[in-house]
Amino acid sequence: MTFTLFLEQAFNGFQAGITLFLIAAGLTLILGIMDFVFLAHGSQVMIGAYAAASLTALTQNFYLGIIFAIPITFFAGYALEYLIIRHLYKRDHMEQVLATFGLILFFNEAIRVGFGPAALHSNLPASLSGFVYILPEIPYPEFRLLVILIGFACAVGIHVLVSRTRLGATVRAGASNAAMTAALGVNITRLRRLVFAIGACFAGVAGMMLGPLTSVEPGMGEPLLILSLVVIIIGGIGSVRGAFIAAIIVGMVD
Repeated sequence: MTFTLFLEQAFNGFQAGITLFLIAAGLTLILGIMDFVFLAHGSQVMIGAYAAASLTALTQNFYLGIIFAIPITFFAGYALEYLIIRHLYKRDHMEQVLATFGLILFFNEAIRVGFGPAALHSNLPASLSGFVYILPEIPYPEFRLLVILIGFACAVGIHVLVSRTRLGATVRAGASNAAMTAALGVNITRLRRLVFAIGACFAGVAGMMLGPLTSVEPGMGEPLLILSLVVIIIGGIGSVRGAFIAAIIVGMVD
């Protein structure tokens, strides 16, 4: 293996790990902090990818498609928590597994009915289709490098949000002792809904970044869900920093 090929594969592995981290970060917020087993998290990846691909085709602008798709995935997660998930918090984990597995089947069939079984392809604009030179005579695709930068920025943002802000402290307090936190005036119901929607949005962003690199098709998020579970188990359930390190390792190895 030449040094050029090694370096390109290392960057590809880092890019895959960053994308996997975004999925695992949303899942660790839901599973690690909220103690809710959400198997349909991979469906949020699919929703984000389909939202971005369809809006890009509708507006004929890749950037507008991404900008409009982000709030759609957030409010999709918000609505899902309000309609279904909030009724499952007091159920045991096995019932949560069965219920959210049913959601996987529902979302996959809904996508097939709405968009058809054929895969969609999200073409990159000319401004992101070129190459940059990471070293002299070693080009690397601009979009993959942009994915790395965006993913790294999101990782820093999630860490700051959870560890350094009042909202993060409130979320952690609500997870450890919901009754006491509610007694202090925090709306636990709204807090859970917000955390769930943020986790779904991060998964959707990962789907938006995967769309131009792969095909957008029903069930595309399920294999990534398995890897995300591996990441949060290795990195420590509820640990954003551990999930980041584990995701990079898994992305490099996979």
